[in-house]
Amino acid sequence: MSTAAENQPKRERTWIYITACVVLGVLLLVGLLTFSSHRQTNEANQKADKLIAALSAAGARTPDKDQIVRVLGTDGGATCENPNDALSRAVLFTQLTNGSAGPGARPVIVDSRVLKGQLLIIQIYCPNELNDFKKFVEDLKTDDVAS
Repeated sequence: MSTAAENQPKRERTWIYITACVVLGVLLLVGLLTFSSHRQTNEANQKADKLIAALSAAGARTPDKDQIVRVLGTDGGATCENPNDALSRAVLFTQLTNGSAGPGARPVIVDSRVLKGQLLIIQIYCPNELNDFKKFVEDLKTDDVAS
């Protein structure tokens, strides 16, 4: 028995091999990205469950789990970006005012529970920033004003 003679040009076979390799590479990349995002989603869900449990234990309202996952993800989002940075603290100070704008804005003594949620987020999502932020919060003048 003899085999049939090859009747395809070499150039045509090369294109087939190149196309097959490119398709295989794309499928490999999609598989890796899907695996990575699935692992991150699981981590984000676990951290969201921890936060919900911590908020419930503190007596606070708990947002929807999907909302927490979207906003905080696996790294704490904007809350953990630079919580001890001067700009982040300045933004926090602007939120701890009487609500007036311009020259009428005045700092107020806020309820001691106001910053508890942010402390819990930092504790769960970026614990390396927690000690500095706790020191900052302890220096703020708070009281039990919203009973």
